[in-house]
Amino acid sequence: MLGKIADWRIPLGPYTPAQIVVAVGGGFALFKSIAVWSWMGPVPVVAWVVAIWAVRRTKVRGRTPLQAALGWMLLVWQPAGGRLGGRAARDRAPRPFHGGFTVEDASTPALMSPSSRTASRPALRRARPRRTAAAVRLSPAVGPMSQVQQLLALAQQAGGAQ
Repeated sequence: MLGKIADWRIPLGPYTPAQIVVAVGGGFALFKSIAVWSWMGPVPVVAWVVAIWAVRRTKVRGRTPLQAALGWMLLVWQPAGGRLGGRAARDRAPRPFHGGFTVEDASTPALMSPSSRTASRPALRRARPRRTAAAVRLSPAVGPMSQVQQLLALAQQAGGAQ
């Protein structure tokens, strides 16, 4: 609220910042467009005074008009993705995803070591000998096996011993 400037008291004051903006902006607009509205007499001037009075306690969702306008401006300037740590949030640059998979027969343990899985494609297409479940139980595992495969082999051997 503005009601005093030094020792001078503003007539009919105090005024809110919104009233001062409407008074100055409306007065400037009326002065510049006097040729347009002069035929209406004092009606535009009375409307200007009523507008100054009307904005004295105006609230936009609980905020003064200037605070609401500032909030709207900040919303427009806000990055579309929002902010993280005070900086504009950006998506990471896309990168190609190179992946692969190996299809193995469920009855045979993996015969390939992790290092041989990265071998060239012709090496992967090589024919592998078929092994039966009995051969798996009787012969030790060929090549490195995962812990799960070792547990399965032990369970098969224990099941055959009983």
